[in-house]
Amino acid sequence: MKVAVLGSGVIGLTSAWYLNQAGFDVTVIDRQSKAAEETSFANAGQISYGYSSPWAAPGIPLKAMKWLFEQHAPLKVSPNLTPELVSWAGKMLANCQLDKYRINKSRMLTIANRSRECLAKLNQQYRLEYQGRSKGTLQIFRTHAQLDAVQKDITLLTESGTRCQLLTPKQCLIQEPGLANMQGSLTGGLYLPDDQTGDCYLFCQQLQAMAEQAGVTFLFNTNIESIQVEKNQVSAIKTSQGEIQANYVVVAMGSYSKQLLSPLGINLPVYPVKGYSLTLPVLNDADAPTSTIMDETYKVAVTRFDKRIRVAGTAELAGFDAQLPDKRLATLNHVVQQLFPKGVDFDQADYWTGFRPMTPDGTPIIGQTPISNLYTNTGHGTLGWTMACGSADILTESISSQGQHSIQELSMARYQA
Repeated sequence: MKVAVLGSGVIGLTSAWYLNQAGFDVTVIDRQSKAAEETSFANAGQISYGYSSPWAAPGIPLKAMKWLFEQHAPLKVSPNLTPELVSWAGKMLANCQLDKYRINKSRMLTIANRSRECLAKLNQQYRLEYQGRSKGTLQIFRTHAQLDAVQKDITLLTESGTRCQLLTPKQCLIQEPGLANMQGSLTGGLYLPDDQTGDCYLFCQQLQAMAEQAGVTFLFNTNIESIQVEKNQVSAIKTSQGEIQANYVVVAMGSYSKQLLSPLGINLPVYPVKGYSLTLPVLNDADAPTSTIMDETYKVAVTRFDKRIRVAGTAELAGFDAQLPDKRLATLNHVVQQLFPKGVDFDQADYWTGFRPMTPDGTPIIGQTPISNLYTNTGHGTLGWTMACGSADILTESISSQGQHSIQELSMARYQA
């Protein structure tokens, strides 16, 4: 049975790999010249199982109003509000209730924990080299209100079987000695020991090579123009290289999935939340992070690779605007200069931006669509790599059963109720 996977970011690649391992004849189609050239190229570098949380949370509406007037706020909104943004934001705000937050976070943790098991097996078998580390994530708090608010997350993490530990300011500095500059400025931290780090782009390049060796076909430099449907089944994929047929089609095009599916009457509630990253060489190990620091105040992650750090953050709601304005990059610089002022070389900063495919409830959309042989694996937001292997495993199970084993609360079905 042939499967066409549309998109070769970390979600498309893992989808192709797991489908191939299940015995499917897989072809991956992408407009780029090789895998992971867009959103997966310079992401935060986190594999953050324990940090899998929806942005739609209690208190976010009030925080969002406050952030509009702050220079280094984690959220920025374009003054040109489009109907699409207004609709998506309205759905997101509706998910900020505590009962919905608990449901959404529980779903995300379920995928994340499955992904942790899948990636562990993959690494045991193939020993991938992507500058990976297994030293956990330290979420740091600067206010007592943040420390109090994390209690609800600790409850959900414990219920899902995710290990975590609340740390005092002193324990935070023991865990991450490079944070010495923050002594006296922290109220505590949440340590997630099972989280990992690494360069997602390196991971993707290796997985592409493995997939090719296993028989997966890659059609690069190929624009996907439309999906042709007859009698509620995909009959062909129209591309710049001609039409391609497959028994099943998986749309894994991140933020661009919505545009492709809209003409088919499938309205994916996925919005391109723009994120920024900064990559810096490490100067002094003692003054740099050993793993990932998540600064709760600015929602900025600082992740350690071998000889570099990746600083990622800021959520901008501005559609597909790929500009790199200085005022957005200033927040990333501000955070790393506060946390690790002596650890990195600011003169060799490398900036990047990409579009995170966000759903209103934070949970990705995995599984069968109303078109019988058309499936999605998209909407992972900031947690694409974290959830990639688990999502691909869930997708493969769904296709193998012809949709009979689809998890309804993860598929399009949850938006059609």
